[in-house]
Amino acid sequence: MPREICYTDATTLAEEISDGNLSPQVVVEEHLERIERYNDDLTAYVTVLAESARERAREIEQAIDAGEDVGALAGVPVAIKDLYAFKKGVRNTFGCKPLADFRADRDATFVERLEDAGAIILGKTNTPEFGHKGTTDNKLFGPTSTPFDLERNAGGSSGGSAAAVAAGLAPLAQGGDGGGSIRIPASFCGLYGFKSSHRRVPNRERPDAFGGIAPYTHYGPLARTVADAALMLDVMAGPHPDDPFCLPDDGTAYSESIGAPIDDLAIAYSPTLDGFPVDERVRDIVEESIDAFVSTGADVVEESPDIPYSHRDLCETWLTMHEHLLAKTNEAFKRTADIDLLGDHRAEMTPIVAEQMEAGYTADPMAQFDTSVVRTDVFDAVQSLLADYDLLVTPTLAVPPVENSTTMDGQVVGPTEIGGEQVDPLLGWCLTYPFNFTGHPAASIPAGFTDDGLPVGLQIVGRRFEDDTVLAASAAFERERPWYDEYLRL
Repeated sequence: MPREICYTDATTLAEEISDGNLSPQVVVEEHLERIERYNDDLTAYVTVLAESARERAREIEQAIDAGEDVGALAGVPVAIKDLYAFKKGVRNTFGCKPLADFRADRDATFVERLEDAGAIILGKTNTPEFGHKGTTDNKLFGPTSTPFDLERNAGGSSGGSAAAVAAGLAPLAQGGDGGGSIRIPASFCGLYGFKSSHRRVPNRERPDAFGGIAPYTHYGPLARTVADAALMLDVMAGPHPDDPFCLPDDGTAYSESIGAPIDDLAIAYSPTLDGFPVDERVRDIVEESIDAFVSTGADVVEESPDIPYSHRDLCETWLTMHEHLLAKTNEAFKRTADIDLLGDHRAEMTPIVAEQMEAGYTADPMAQFDTSVVRTDVFDAVQSLLADYDLLVTPTLAVPPVENSTTMDGQVVGPTEIGGEQVDPLLGWCLTYPFNFTGHPAASIPAGFTDDGLPVGLQIVGRRFEDDTVLAASAAFERERPWYDEYLRL
């Protein structure tokens, strides 16, 4: 099977298809063949929409032949996450066994925008139950592997999306990020993952339109290049009247921002984000990769935000917020679909998810106030640092990809200790979730590889609403240290 199409960047695919030089039907067929060949090894997709993708490709080809402009993503295959990336009439399991046959009754706003721009949805990708941890595994489909080592996890909770893109099963994929769920699998799969400013990408969340703020939940791209991510963000971003938190259109064209020079930027480099334990292999790779910014002319200084809490305190804060979120999720299903997960299906759920959901119901009403105080202090610490620096860079994660045999309750989790220091196996090894407290734009970019070929990510955090600066710095890093050829592995 030709590898060239499945490893061609999305920007080039869109241009070639729009110009009539490449058939979207051929592009879709090549990706479907690759999914058939490799998905059983990866468990990237949980639902493949082969026939609808073929039909969509035929329609787009006919439109192009008729001289129509079909959009910025003309004929580009895209994978979407099996969590809140609803596509009307398509199974959406949330990684939850009781919801194995649940079907969405509407499109998510960003899915609608992707299709309006000419994208072709190939299918839904694997996720842990309700995105509750930084690895991807569930009772329905099992673990998702990184294509760099099939014995290791792709990360989570957008692990299926990341594995699909890294393995050439899609040129682009959508992820959701409530604690690092775009950036974590980007690191484990050697990808670029971008979490834009909170609600730069809008969504119509119902019945609770105000529910995605504790922690801040973001939607965005996973891609093999920064340019592809910017292209996808151009399509997904922009205000929507049904989202009470959406940001106004500031006129930024993200695809144009990636060429901006960064020689006038001041960058703070924090090797541990003020106290997270970090595996020495990761720290060495990230520290060496910082030279890429120096080579562009940027001023890099080792400096950390002064966060007045331990990493354990911060993780506990996120978990408390997520417990509340899970309880609200159950209430939403009870009210809109007459499904009571705890009341009727508890035994079918992942034990930790059921326990967290119950904890959300029984929590002290003041617990949410306490979490807001902590995240306010984190916000102030990050804001104080970014008053003096344009960007903050850190390791994305404290460890390289974890083995699928590292389990709790029979499902894959992260490590319980790093360098002799205890960490929570669900999320405590991730330096990502503090920026879901604050809503700052953040990306994970491939920094390099361990001696045994495992990818390591570098996290880039920008000032509030300065998504274009994060993208510009990411693209400058990519020009200095290109990684694209590392994907030609399967």
